Amino acid sequence: MFARTERLMLRPGWPEDAPELVRAIGHEDVVTRLARAPWPYALGDAQAFLAQPRGGHEPRFLIFDDIAAGPRLVGGIELIDGEELAYWLTPAAWGRGYATEAGRAMIDIARHALGVRRLHARHFVDNPASGRVLAKLGFCATGEVAPLTSRGRREPGLAIAYARDLDEERAVPVALAA
Repeated sequence: MFARTERLMLRPGWPEDAPELVRAIGHEDVVTRLARAPWPYALGDAQAFLAQPRGGHEPRFLIFDDIAAGPRLVGGIELIDGEELAYWLTPAAWGRGYATEAGRAMIDIARHALGVRRLHARHFVDNPASGRVLAKLGFCATGEVAPLTSRGRREPGLAIAYARDLDEERAVPVALAA
């Protein structure tokens, strides 16, 4: 499965993408905002990530910008266990709206191609930019703030939980937990 947006191409990662993946994700400011990526991020980590099997309801894409000189790897986006939206961008791509654009494409895939009715997402409290992206994508904070292990930080950090209903007939903001 592939997806195109106005400025981006989302496609599965291939083994030959490993060196470019290391260059894109291999920034401490990126990895420490993620739960599963180790720091430092090495070629073997990229190769292992790209070789992981995925089920049909767990799309995982690399994000490429569509520049005239040829596509450039700028991030990644996936549905973990078919219901949790996760994404990252390389620092040179921050602030350009790429996460929101890729997120909208993934939401469309989740809703229309996979029949997902509800998505969840989390971000570390020290990454408010991710919370702004989730709000633009129609996610609402659930009120849950809980520790989340980060391999890159080598310790847990607090993460804020979000949810979004994808059932178009019931798509209303998620109520905050009491």
